[in-house]
Amino acid sequence: MNMKIFSTFLGLTFITAIYGCGNSEIKAEKKKEKELTIATFKLKKDRLSTKLNLPGELIALQQVDLYAKVSSFVKSLKVDIGSEVSKGQLLMTLEAPEMTSQLAATQSRIKAQEAIYTASKANYNRLYETSKTPGTISTNDLDQALARKNVDLAQLEAAKAAYREVGSIQGYLTISAPFSGIISARNVNLGAYVGPSGKGSDLPLFTLQDQKNLRLAVSIPEVYTGYLKAGDVVSFTVKSLPNQTFTAKVKRLSGTLDLRLRSERIEMDVPNANKTLLPGMVAEVNIPLPASASTFVVAKKALLDTSEGLFVLKAVNGKAVKVAVKKGRETDDQVELFGNLTEGDNLIAEPTEEMHEGMPIKS
Repeated sequence: MNMKIFSTFLGLTFITAIYGCGNSEIKAEKKKEKELTIATFKLKKDRLSTKLNLPGELIALQQVDLYAKVSSFVKSLKVDIGSEVSKGQLLMTLEAPEMTSQLAATQSRIKAQEAIYTASKANYNRLYETSKTPGTISTNDLDQALARKNVDLAQLEAAKAAYREVGSIQGYLTISAPFSGIISARNVNLGAYVGPSGKGSDLPLFTLQDQKNLRLAVSIPEVYTGYLKAGDVVSFTVKSLPNQTFTAKVKRLSGTLDLRLRSERIEMDVPNANKTLLPGMVAEVNIPLPASASTFVVAKKALLDTSEGLFVLKAVNGKAVKVAVKKGRETDDQVELFGNLTEGDNLIAEPTEEMHEGMPIKS
């Protein structure tokens, strides 16, 4: 019986010792946590100016593919690839023998209708003069003669319209330059069949480009669309001239986002009188993004990126408070912040995932 009492006493003593040690460790941990000093800084506003590097494409300011309007054969070629042409210059002549026959037929039809109209008009005029004598010509006969004359006149006008139509179509047998530029492609040879249908319509006869004036097209991501406006200057380089920097001014903004890329198309005009640059080149565009207003700017180390989102830790009354934020523009080591923040807030300089909401902070 005494042995049982002694064993029970030892057990209670052991449990008390363990419990006492556990409490001591917890108290020590809490004391250590209370004494933990964490570096903080005061949140302030600043202007963050950055640059955005994006690929762009140089394209001709004006470019057109020239096709044949009517079925025909190539009669003569006046230019070739690389030829510099001026507006209205003859590039090619085509021939369509059947159109000559059509033109002659319409001319004959005009002459026939002119003769018919002349006769019906003379008949009406005679009847009209005779009808002035009462009882000689009935009103019905006079009305019929007038109607005949009007029908013949309409037929004459239709014949003339058909002649003009054939003449207009015949005008398509000459291909001229719609603007000054360079012939960048030629896809036909002498004697080739061309037309709106058939093998000759697979490719354009010529491609004409204005290479002395180019446009630089760039797609700006949605987050940066508010920083550019017409007249802003950008710089760019091309791979073939890596040591040379070119400049251009923003000329046209699409004003809408591409539904697939969620970006806005922006174009700059690039003078290219000496033809140093070529349409189709890929350019590396450097777009300055000046700060238009003061925003909260912090070091990237002050952000806590977790699976739940992006946060900063704010010291409030000696304790840590998580604040959800969103990023704006950023440089190598700084970033714009947007969230429920106030200038002068005390933020932890380098938060870690071990730091939790409500943790005591001694700054």
